[in-house]
Amino acid sequence: MVWERWSLPSTVDTGRSDLRVGIEPESLPLQVKSSSRSLPLRCLPVCSFVACRLIPPSYPPRVGAALPDFAQPELTSGRQISVSALAERPALVNVWATWCYSCRVEHPYLLTLAEQGVPIYGLNYKDEPVKAREWLAQLGDPYQLNVVDVEGSVGLDLGVYGAPETYVLDASGHIAHRHVGVLDEAVFRRDFSRWFPAVASPAAAAGSEGGP
Repeated sequence: MVWERWSLPSTVDTGRSDLRVGIEPESLPLQVKSSSRSLPLRCLPVCSFVACRLIPPSYPPRVGAALPDFAQPELTSGRQISVSALAERPALVNVWATWCYSCRVEHPYLLTLAEQGVPIYGLNYKDEPVKAREWLAQLGDPYQLNVVDVEGSVGLDLGVYGAPETYVLDASGHIAHRHVGVLDEAVFRRDFSRWFPAVASPAAAAGSEGGP
């Protein structure tokens, strides 16, 4: 018989506006597996195994809400920064980490967007700052600044489920759009072009490719 951990999301949406159930990663249950077959997950009395806690009313912001304030170090400079450090213009907030394979997949396109003038702020999520700096030195840095979020507290306030995620901030600092998953050119043209019309235009695309 083998004991192994199985993963659950760090928060579970109960469908109620006044309650969220958080699951501590360190207290995730164990799944019992025999040599022949595994016990179906639906048969497990999950509530008896999972260490749950009620999270006080500090709900993730929704589209239209202001970006939550924070006081965290910046990845490269080490200085303390807050939400006031973000420019008052449409910009992207990209949630990333070195342990995230999909972040590596989308990284070249972030570099392209930065070259085209899109302001991108990074949220380095539950990562090791030393590894994150090495990663950017190797692959290139598309970010105007990076918020260090080792414990994931900023991500929790933002409502992050994982990495990568990308948010659009409007000129007033409110969340205008949220995208979960890899950001590529097709997604950008479909979902982000209204905030960055010049970048999404065919002329801008041709210019980024070295065309006339």
